[in-house]
Amino acid sequence: MKTRPIIYSVIAVILIAAGVYTLINNKKQNEAETAIVAQKNTDVSVNVTQAKYEHINNDYSANGTFAPYQELSFPSEISGRIMRVFVDEGSYVRAGQTVATIKKDQLEVDNSNANAAYQNAVVDNQRYENAFKTGGVTKQQVDNSRLQVKNARAQLQQANLRIGDTNVRASISGIINKRLIEPGSVVSPGTVMFDIVNVSRLKLKVNVNEAQVASMKVGDEIDVKASVYPDVAFKGRISFIAPLADSSLNFPVEIEINNSTEKVLRAGMYGTGVFNSKKTGTEHAMLVLPKDAFVNGVSSNQVFVVNPDNTVKLTTLVIGRIFGNQIEILDGIKEGVQVVTTGQINLINGAKVKIVK
Repeated sequence: MKTRPIIYSVIAVILIAAGVYTLINNKKQNEAETAIVAQKNTDVSVNVTQAKYEHINNDYSANGTFAPYQELSFPSEISGRIMRVFVDEGSYVRAGQTVATIKKDQLEVDNSNANAAYQNAVVDNQRYENAFKTGGVTKQQVDNSRLQVKNARAQLQQANLRIGDTNVRASISGIINKRLIEPGSVVSPGTVMFDIVNVSRLKLKVNVNEAQVASMKVGDEIDVKASVYPDVAFKGRISFIAPLADSSLNFPVEIEINNSTEKVLRAGMYGTGVFNSKKTGTEHAMLVLPKDAFVNGVSSNQVFVVNPDNTVKLTTLVIGRIFGNQIEILDGIKEGVQVVTTGQINLINGAKVKIVK
């Protein structure tokens, strides 16, 4: 009875040993067969292309909105009641033109009192000056008299300015966009009376990235299109380039456009700035490769370069801009180098290739 477990154990050991022996033999046979296939197929068939310089159209556009050349919320500088308003919304005004008047009765009284005080100060000062010559007053009294004349003159000038401020004058030329007062309205310093916009010229405000802004300078001529006039090309000029990027790492740029009398543009409309590489001086030949040359996509930055002995080397490149199917190459290879475009999945570094014509 005790011999049976021993027999079973011996049989189990023999079976396990046989299985291990079979697996080892199979592995050796597979390796031998793989070596034979590798010897028969040492060259991997691939298609290649050459890195070469090409003139790529790198024009780009940026969308934005038109803004007024000048915009002003026009406030009152004094307190008072509006007597007359000479303009309506939509009226065109010139800088310096009177647009409203404020009641000035009380201001005229204040001006008269200030003038009288000044005249009295002048007369008193003259008396002190004459008396000082004969020793009738001290030098300090004369100095106080002169100071009173100076203060009275300043108060009179201030009263004259307030009288002038009763004639409300536009400080910029433009169109009255909003009229916020009526005759009888009471205003105080800082009360907004009009919104004035100057749209004889407009500013198209767009955002561009760092690669684009590097090729721009103030004064460059730019083609501008408006959504309301899709077939019309307007001429613009870069008037401002922000020295600091915004939170999105884009740079605000302003393009100034003369507002046509035939094709009138309005502030708030959508527009597009077309940055032409010839006009901005950025058109030049660049070293490029097709997208197909990159192993596992452009993001890998790697290609297989074909050596003179038909072996391949996995090479990491520094890429630039993407123009459709063409990728700008900044560093890593030179012009004329052959790069694999198909068959990369079968390649490893150092593999031998056969170029298919």
